[in-house]
Amino acid sequence: MSFEQAAAVPLAAITALLGLRDKGNIQPGQRVAIQGASGGVGTFAVQLAKAFGAEVTGVCSTKNLEMVRALGADHVIDYTREDFTRNGQQYDLILAVNGYHPISDYLRALSPEGTYVVAGGSMLQLLQAGLRGLRNSRSGGRKVYVLTLVHGQDDLRLVKELLEAGKLVPVIDACYPLSQTADAFRYFEEVHAKGKVVITVV
Repeated sequence: MSFEQAAAVPLAAITALLGLRDKGNIQPGQRVAIQGASGGVGTFAVQLAKAFGAEVTGVCSTKNLEMVRALGADHVIDYTREDFTRNGQQYDLILAVNGYHPISDYLRALSPEGTYVVAGGSMLQLLQAGLRGLRNSRSGGRKVYVLTLVHGQDDLRLVKELLEAGKLVPVIDACYPLSQTADAFRYFEEVHAKGKVVITVV
């Protein structure tokens, strides 16, 4: 791997791994939806979910459908044309990277024993997910988790093994030199980058 590729891996891949495995308890054969499938975390989440043996639906914008399909998604949904929480499909696990739907929408799209994991979003949404998760943990049924990052070397070793096996490939939208870091942030915010934007230090 290049240094740029390696730099794109750790935080995004570990976030996806912890969301799917530790909070989501992903299992082979499960129906898994990844909202934000074309972003830095989402591109890893699609690949990791496939590596865990899940049937994966990637939710992204029109311009990124083919890329998400090429990463291994079994199904892709264009969120500009279809609301995946209202199409009648139900999922065993939903990982929402920067989720923007009300919590009730995600719960409607979950199977009766399904799990919703939010890995980013507005403070209001994170608070709602946290409160709903506490309530659901007492009553059983659908589970709601807000992802917090607590990881160790074993997680990085697993990601390294998957990279070496060709089951994970970092997606890089653009690279900027350190002197253009401000431009990189503007690009990331305005364009909704595919995968990661990397700063090169030379």
